[in-house]
Amino acid sequence: MLYVYSPRDQDAWRAAFARHLPHTPIAVYPDVVAPEAVTHIAAWQPPADFFTQFPNLQAAFALGAGVDRFLAQSDLPVHIPLYRLTDAGMAPQMLEYVLYGVLYFQRDFDHYAAMQAQHTWDVAPPRLAGETRVTVLGLGEIGGYVAKGLAALGYRVAGWSRSSRELAGVDCRHGLDALPGLFAQTDILVSLLPSTPQTRGLLDAARFAQLPQGAALINAARGDQVDEDALLAALGSGHLRGALLDVFATEPLPTESQLWSHPRVRITPHIAAATLRDDAAKQIAERLAVLAAGGSPSGQVDRVQSY
Repeated sequence: MLYVYSPRDQDAWRAAFARHLPHTPIAVYPDVVAPEAVTHIAAWQPPADFFTQFPNLQAAFALGAGVDRFLAQSDLPVHIPLYRLTDAGMAPQMLEYVLYGVLYFQRDFDHYAAMQAQHTWDVAPPRLAGETRVTVLGLGEIGGYVAKGLAALGYRVAGWSRSSRELAGVDCRHGLDALPGLFAQTDILVSLLPSTPQTRGLLDAARFAQLPQGAALINAARGDQVDEDALLAALGSGHLRGALLDVFATEPLPTESQLWSHPRVRITPHIAAATLRDDAAKQIAERLAVLAAGGSPSGQVDRVQSY
C-alpha cells in the first residue's frame, strides 16, 4: 500500500495518484490504515516520529525537491531509501521566477519604485542582458535548467556546484575555492542550492563582501543558507542594492522580521516553484514500477551529501 501524507490538498493528491496507480492500494492522510500494510510512503512535511508506526516500510518519496525535513527525522531508518522529485514541473516555474528577479534588477525597476515613492522622474542608463553577470548557485535539474534558460536569453551566466558540471552557454565552476573569484564577477547572485551541512549559512557577511558594490541577491532555494542579519547589514550599508527572497530561516516569516519592511527587499511566500501534483504522482508511479521490477529508480537521496 502507498500511504500519502500531506498537510493540505488531500483530495487532489488522492485523485492524482489514483490516475497514475489505478491498480495500487492508496490511502491518504487522514485515512485510517493498518500500519503493517503500508509499504511505501509519499509525504510532505511529515510530523515527528511519523515513520516509526510503519514496520514494513520499503521506500519513502518526498513530494518536493527538498528533503532536509526528512533527513532531520531520526525515525526514518537509514536503510529505507528516500527519493526526491527531480523537477516534476518545477524547473520552468523556477526559471520564470528567477527571470522576474533578474529583470527587476537589470532593468532598474527597484530604482523606479523608489523614484515613484518620491514623485521623482529619474531615468537610469540602460543595461543590456549581455552586460548583466548572473551567477547561479546549484546546477542540479532545476538550477541547470535556470542557468541554461538565462544563457539562452543572452545573459552572461556562470554556475557553481559542488562537483564539476558542463552546461552549454554557462561558465561552470565548482568547489568552495572557486567562490571568491566567482562572486567578484557577479551582478545578480541566484541561490538554488539544496540545504546541506555545507550550504547552511553559506551566504554570510564574508560572502556578501565578496560581491561587487551594487550586486543583488535572489534566494529561491532554502532560507537556512542566508545569514539574515548579515544580509540586512549589507543592504543597510548599500553594498547590496537589493534582494528578492522566497525562502527564509523561519517560515512563515515572523511578523517582527525587519525584512518585511526593508525598502530594498521584495518578499514572496515560498512560491517560486510549486510541486505539480499530476507530474509528481506520475514520477512516483514510474519509480514504484522500477522498484517492483527490481531496478534502481533515479532520484535516490545520498544521505551523506543530503540531496
